[in-house]
Amino acid sequence: MTEKINAIRGMNDILPDEAGLWEHFEDAVRDWLHAYGYRAIRTPILERTELFVRSIGAVTDIVEKEMYTFVDELNGESLTLRPEGTASCVRAAIEHNLLYAGPQRLWYWGPMFRHERPQKGRYRQFHQVGVEALGYAGPDIDAEHIVMCARLWRNLGVEGIALELNTLGGAEARTRYRARLVKYLERHHDALDADSKRRLHSNPLRVLDSKNPDMQGLIEGAPKLADDLDEDSLRHFEDLQGKLRAAGVAFELNPRLVRGLDYYNGAVYEWVTGRLGAQGTVCAGGRYDGLIAQIGGKPAPACGFAMGVERLLDLMKGGTASVPRRVPDVYLVHQGEAADRVAGTVAEHLRDREISVLLHCGGGSFKSQLKRADASGARFAVIVGDDEAQAGEVSVKPLRELAKQARVSLEEAVDLIKKDEMR
Repeated sequence: MTEKINAIRGMNDILPDEAGLWEHFEDAVRDWLHAYGYRAIRTPILERTELFVRSIGAVTDIVEKEMYTFVDELNGESLTLRPEGTASCVRAAIEHNLLYAGPQRLWYWGPMFRHERPQKGRYRQFHQVGVEALGYAGPDIDAEHIVMCARLWRNLGVEGIALELNTLGGAEARTRYRARLVKYLERHHDALDADSKRRLHSNPLRVLDSKNPDMQGLIEGAPKLADDLDEDSLRHFEDLQGKLRAAGVAFELNPRLVRGLDYYNGAVYEWVTGRLGAQGTVCAGGRYDGLIAQIGGKPAPACGFAMGVERLLDLMKGGTASVPRRVPDVYLVHQGEAADRVAGTVAEHLRDREISVLLHCGGGSFKSQLKRADASGARFAVIVGDDEAQAGEVSVKPLRELAKQARVSLEEAVDLIKKDEMR
């Protein structure tokens, strides 16, 4: 017997019974983004490795441990499956001169790839919805991003998501803070774990993001970045908080929030939940004013966020939000030589009138077909037997209410189905 081939660990199939929830989420996201004036952009899954090294940062978990990277044998280039979407979006905006026409509100959807240990809410192929605002400097756009997230949670009916907020300040503030933090960590060198020792001089702010329980007391006593913030960063952050309060969006300040990607500066935030165990961050983002110049574009401010689709779907499954099942309007039942010849034509005519039809295939008695019609969730069975086929008629049987079956012309059948649709 030939050995069965399974999916790669951490890369999951989305089966038909699950796909309805995904489609419901996708539809809600498209409507939500349209309401805020964001336009879609689609970028390749594969990019040059240098893009992510320069943007995310060479001394980060993503670049050091998690990227799917290989050398293209044809030209010797190092290529990487994208681990996140912002760098690709910014690269595309630079390459195609999108900012020449003015600031851009963009969004994207798709799979990302990180070679991590698979667990619930953390997969090797996962999906993100990303939103980027390129060319906007003020706190009004930061506030818009946070407010629009709060609206999406309401639209989806998910609860128990809280907002944590911090600011990383400008480059000069971070340089001052970095020096103070390194001195502090050097004084406690023996208490650092191996990962923190490695990052002590190359990327000390990432030490603050350590999840090692033995490090938490040390991190709690570390200097605070807020003490080194410049006036412009403080004003931006205070204005952002004021806008969020005016919009009725609750938040908690978290001075230890630094984000895992080097390109962030200024205001950063995470939407977190206690309902998903260890993988509590469902959406995160912030300002990255230096990234456009960092990967070769003309300097311009920018900010954005991305949400983990699988984690949000887990929240939706565990919540009270109802997800409508997508079902056809009509299940078309047919039996007999003449009926079989016209069944496909009848189905196409109904579809021409914007009625969705599931055409029975595979034969079987009227009784067995009607059982399948009922199981399909369709509102009507449209029945074609030889008698109906010869008379140019169909029988319409309501499946979701107590009403009589009616034998009518095809146009009358359309009217019956459409009339019910309008009720």
